[in-house]
Amino acid sequence: MRNGVIIVNVKINHKGSFDKTMNFLNNAKDTKRLMQMMRISSIADQGVKALEKSTPVDTGKTAASWGYEIEDKNGKVSIYWTNSNVQKGVNIAIILQYGHGTKNGGYVEGRDYINDAMKPIFDKMANDMWKAVVSL
Repeated sequence: MRNGVIIVNVKINHKGSFDKTMNFLNNAKDTKRLMQMMRISSIADQGVKALEKSTPVDTGKTAASWGYEIEDKNGKVSIYWTNSNVQKGVNIAIILQYGHGTKNGGYVEGRDYINDAMKPIFDKMANDMWKAVVSL
């Protein structure tokens, strides 16, 4: 004890290296390899199918207008789900989701169908990504 402080000496002996840890971390940052392992376009397709199935149907045009784009930029991969049904400058999928005003001053309440449809896709994507990382 020195000045009321207990001093403890700890000695650690180790063998080996951090090669496996460094290999894991270097492989984990390789987005192209992760994309291949996850089959990102397959996930994007699943999202389109889920959105098509969940979209409220009147004519069916909005449900049939879902698509996606995959962007790989600066080591960051993004999936953008798109809907091409635009009427008079308004994306119909968005007003179905969030609601909209009517010509006569009324309001049509939105229906949260996008988040409900995509939650299982996001959960699966996170799970698949975790499996891909730990298998490196």
